[in-house]
Amino acid sequence: MDFSARLDDLQQHAAHAKAAAQAAVSESREQLRQRIDQARVDVDLAAMDARQQVGEAAASARSTWAQIKADTAAKLDDLEAKMDRRAAQRDAKLAARQADGAEADAADAIEFAAWTVDHARLAVLDAIDARVYADDLAQQAAR
Repeated sequence: MDFSARLDDLQQHAAHAKAAAQAAVSESREQLRQRIDQARVDVDLAAMDARQQVGEAAASARSTWAQIKADTAAKLDDLEAKMDRRAAQRDAKLAARQADGAEADAADAIEFAAWTVDHARLAVLDAIDARVYADDLAQQAAR
């Protein structure tokens, strides 16, 4: 498995998210809504993929990761519902509390992403070690 390529993809994905956040700060509310709508489409596609993986990988080690992705997709659905409710609200104090909550959710998501990257690094190193060990045993058995 080419872990370097997958980590490069992850790095590009994170860079894209960072660039989107930086650009969004200076956009109008309408532009921001368009950006959010596109992000929802992207998340929905990823969620559909995760749900499909759960169905396909019921008994494998991937099922755990696929289930985590599906659970995360459900949390994102809840986030979308919050965003929709917020759009319907007109109370400034309520909107400020919701903004505080949304900022806390974003901070939590970033922290979770960092945790996930750390665990991905450990999993990659473990996978490489397992492959080296298996190759060593295969060489010893061939002697």
